[in-house]
Amino acid sequence: MYNVFEELIQKFDRVVRNLRGMGKLSEKNMEESMREIRRVLLDADVHFKVVKDFVSAVQSKALGTDVAGSVTPGQMVVKIVHDEMVRLLGGAFVPLRFHPAEQTVMMLVGLQGSGKTT
Repeated sequence: MYNVFEELIQKFDRVVRNLRGMGKLSEKNMEESMREIRRVLLDADVHFKVVKDFVSAVQSKALGTDVAGSVTPGQMVVKIVHDEMVRLLGGAFVPLRFHPAEQTVMMLVGLQGSGKTT
């Protein structure tokens, strides 16, 4: 079964692995990482304007960030990317509401082959 989220996780993991062992997030290593994140999101069919805004927000927050002794640059980028993704997707968890007495109608939307039927 094709799982979009597993593929995204694997690709983001590759980006983080490239940042290991660095004491500070420099412009050069961030540029390379942001290029890969941009490619990952565009491959997942995220709208190019959303990708542009997302990448610029992550890059502006991450550039020049001093990394604490117990935190690696990769972990710092993961936190920044996570925080921006949460902000982009609405900022808060909202559970599904089911009608107690009647059927609840939902629409499932996704690309062909992304596992909607499964």
